[in-house]
Order: sequence, then structure tokens, then C-alpha cells
Amino acid sequence: MAGQGNAQPVIIKRKKVISGGGHHGGAWKVAYADFVTAMMAFFLLMWLLNATTEKQRKGLSDYFNPSIPLSPVSGGGDGTLGGESIFSEEERVANGSGGLASQAGSGKAEEKAQAEAMKTVEEALFDRGGESRTMEQLMRHVVTRVTDEGLVIELFDLDDATLFKGNTVEPQQVTIRLAGMLAEVLNLTANGLAVNGYVQSYPVTLVENPGWELTAGRARAMRSLLQESGIPATRFSRIGGFADRKPAVADPAARRNNRIEIVLLRTDR
Repeated sequence: MAGQGNAQPVIIKRKKVISGGGHHGGAWKVAYADFVTAMMAFFLLMWLLNATTEKQRKGLSDYFNPSIPLSPVSGGGDGTLGGESIFSEEERVANGSGGLASQAGSGKAEEKAQAEAMKTVEEALFDRGGESRTMEQLMRHVVTRVTDEGLVIELFDLDDATLFKGNTVEPQQVTIRLAGMLAEVLNLTANGLAVNGYVQSYPVTLVENPGWELTAGRARAMRSLLQESGIPATRFSRIGGFADRKPAVADPAARRNNRIEIVLLRTDR
């Protein structure tokens, strides 16, 4: 008995176990789940906006509008998307009946048609150059190039043959013949036309640069010649005089800068 009275007391420790990650509990999991759900809803909304047409989006909007009756029938033409699924646009594209792919195809077809028209006019022009000695002499004044604006037919002065008499707007006989030949080939298409005039630079000692009035007058003269040769007036989109501001060669005073440009304009621009 004396031994038992001297024994040390037994101490029992009980640990309280808290489930769910300490003092935070499981609240963070709920918050994370809400965040993921919100992000999924956001990306679904972005996808729907990108994958549907304006008409389909209107149908979706009307579906959630309580002021209109809801139809349990889909695909009949009066449903949420007006009888169309969000993939209808893609199906029409695959069938070649609409959508961006169809528009792109139409654009490429138009571009190809414009390129063929330019090529036809260019080939017809140079084919006429080989018809006779006279035509060969006329074609010495002609160069062509294709730009984003269209087919540019450039007529320019030669050292032994100018397009206009002196510093005037009166055309030489070679210019009148060139206008007649150009009218024939330009009438192979219905594209619009632009006429631009340019001249070589003048000495800086001149008080006023006469190039502006001169180039504008020469452009008007060429337009008149083309109209007299059979081109309808309605085809001319613009007439411009650019003085010596855009030299064709490095030397701005070179005779080669005296020129007229007739531009066969693209219709797809």
C-alpha cells in the first residue's frame, strides 16, 4: 500500500483532430470551384460570341427574354436560333453557300478577273505594235506596268519625237495616233480610267513653276483625245497634273520625265 501511494500519477493527453486543412477549413475549395465555374462560363460566352452570327445572337438574347413565348421545338425555324444551329454558318461555308470562306473565294475570283482584264489590254496593245512600221514607231513611246491601282500605260517624250508642241498643251500627231490606238484596246474592258500629266523640272530661277498648269492641261487634252476616239466620258474617274513632283528617272530635268499616264483602274479597289 505504501508503494502504491508513492507512484506518480498517469497524465493522458488528448489531441483534437480538425479535418479540412487547419483553421481554413474547406472554404477555399468552394471559392476555387466558384472561380473555375465562372471562368468556364466566361470562355463559353466568348466562344459563343465568336461562333454565332448576329441573327443567332439575337435568337439567344430573345430566348432569355421573358416577354416572348418559349418554343419547345428547335430546328423548325422559330426556335432560339431561328431554326439554325451555331454550326450552320460553318456548314454553309463547307457547302460554298456563304460565310467568310465563300466571300474570300469571291474576292479571289474578282481579283483573278481583274488580272485577266489587265493582261488582255496589255497584250492587245503590244500586239498592235507589231502590225506595221508606223505602229512600231508609236510603241517607242509606250511602257506599261501593273500597280495596286491598276494597269498604268505610260506615254513619254523621245529626244526626236515629243508628245506635245513645245511647252504647250497642243498634241503632236503621234499623240493623236496613240490616243486612237489606246481607245481601241481600252474599250476591251469597262474599267474606270485616270489620266495623269508630268513634266521635267524647270530652272529654279523661274518665279512660278509652270508645270502645274501645263501637266493638268495636257492630261485634259489626252482625255479629250480618248473621248473623241470612242471612250465614254463616264469612264474617266479623275484627271491630274503633277508638274515635276514625280520624276520617272534620276535626273529630274531629263526629257523622259515629260509623260502622260493612262491608268486602267481596278474595280475591286
